[in-house]
Amino acid sequence: MKHFLICAILVLGITVTAKAQYTDVINSNRPGNSYSAYAVGTGVIQGENGFFYEMRDHSGLRTEASRMGLDYVIRYGVFFEALEIILDGSAAYESVTDNSTLPASEYDRTNFLRNTLGIKYLIYDPFKNDANSKPNIYSWKANNSFQWKNLMPAIAIYAGANFNFGDNPFLPPNEPTVSPKVMLATQQHITPRWVLVSNIIYDKFTTDDPSLNYVITLTHALANGRYSLFAEHQGFKSDFYGDGLFRAGAAYLINKNLQVDVSGGMNIKDTPSRIFGEAGISYRLDFHEDPKKRIDNMSDYEKKALRKMKKSKKKNPFEQG
Repeated sequence: MKHFLICAILVLGITVTAKAQYTDVINSNRPGNSYSAYAVGTGVIQGENGFFYEMRDHSGLRTEASRMGLDYVIRYGVFFEALEIILDGSAAYESVTDNSTLPASEYDRTNFLRNTLGIKYLIYDPFKNDANSKPNIYSWKANNSFQWKNLMPAIAIYAGANFNFGDNPFLPPNEPTVSPKVMLATQQHITPRWVLVSNIIYDKFTTDDPSLNYVITLTHALANGRYSLFAEHQGFKSDFYGDGLFRAGAAYLINKNLQVDVSGGMNIKDTPSRIFGEAGISYRLDFHEDPKKRIDNMSDYEKKALRKMKKSKKKNPFEQG
């Protein structure tokens, strides 16, 4: 546990921020498992769903299992730009072969892996009142290179409740019907194409089996803007289950409100060993209304430069997603 805590603290210390709340293009947490620091924006209802398949082999119990199911997330921006309500769950069907008996026995089981309802609120946005965070219309390098100011963290807090329905074979014995979950999420745009997100999660801390977890996700957007790649590490520590997972994958933006993704990964232990893959889709219903037009947020210098560009019939960079 000591080494786990040190690792988690270091992860939090190196993570930092993004530049906007609502975005013109859908901003999904998929295909990773981390929560971004920013909300979807008021009036936005966003779904992030995936179908997964996993193979498990437990060397100690001598069991083999194949698991398939659905991950589902619904995010709703309400009241404030910084606030969103999140329903996050996963349901699975698993077929198990127990090789510890002669002959081997087989059985199936079905239930929720998780079912959590919570709220997330952005408590600190370093770019909120930063006039220098606006695009430099004369310098591509200034907009696409690393800047030291990006090492300021955007920070969000999350509080929610896990719900357990009946006798669940996927959860620890005597799991309560309701248990709490809290999280600290940070986000950083190292450059406009590289984003680093991290979460530290304290889950079910009022039960007999509290869990301390962390997630680190690094995403890179390719030059055309429609494809992105990601790599992720997730760690778990509890009496019931401890492990480290590694994932990688890609996403493709079909249009500003629709994204598809694929991913795969594995863990680091053999009790059980895990290999898994997933295909998913993210979509949003966008009823967001900006309180001001972009032109109202420009400085007089920017407005003057924009007028010059229009006169010279150059393309307006502010019209790009």
